[in-house]
Amino acid sequence: MTIRVYVVDDQRLVRTGTVMVLDAQDDMRVVGEAGDGVEALAGLRAVTADVVLMDVRMPRMDGVEATRRLLAAGDASKVIVLTTFDLDEYAFSALRAGASGFLLKDAPAEELLAAVRTVHRGDAVIAPSTTRRLLDHVAPHLPDAGPDPLTDRERDVLRHIARGATNAEIAGALFMAEGTVKTHVGRILGKLGLRDRVQAVIWAYEHGLNRRP
Repeated sequence: MTIRVYVVDDQRLVRTGTVMVLDAQDDMRVVGEAGDGVEALAGLRAVTADVVLMDVRMPRMDGVEATRRLLAAGDASKVIVLTTFDLDEYAFSALRAGASGFLLKDAPAEELLAAVRTVHRGDAVIAPSTTRRLLDHVAPHLPDAGPDPLTDRERDVLRHIARGATNAEIAGALFMAEGTVKTHVGRILGKLGLRDRVQAVIWAYEHGLNRRP
């Protein structure tokens, strides 16, 4: 299956380079590009994209608002937000708006390609070296919403998710089968009404779960 990708960035040279990398892959095809959020929303009404690479800092309409409007309208595209800075509240806001991933713009090409494939499969891109620092940066300003509907075991799993751990890593840390971890992750997302691991990470930080013993 060919992954249809839409590229949004206000720097033409960055867009051109990204498009070249994507189009060189046998399983990817760039279906459009835009220089800001306004142009992106208009373009995405005319084409079908599986994954949108969305810069967060752009003129006219930034990537946060564009992501929010795109997903609020029921568009099925998955959004990966791109930023120059790993401590970027813009990127955090885009994740809260429903983006499925966070990536630095200077990430290696293979990391970008892996992120596109991961998000297209329905998972989320959580890079511990960047996303966790971003969330740690803003976590002190988030409220602790108190009780949650999770079991103790589900909270344990969610704490590890919030640290960027994979299912295999969680299984090793909690001494359970990887399939059991997947079951717990599914139950966590279902109980909390979340669509992917990125939103689970955000939920954990917003509810202070990462600060509980």
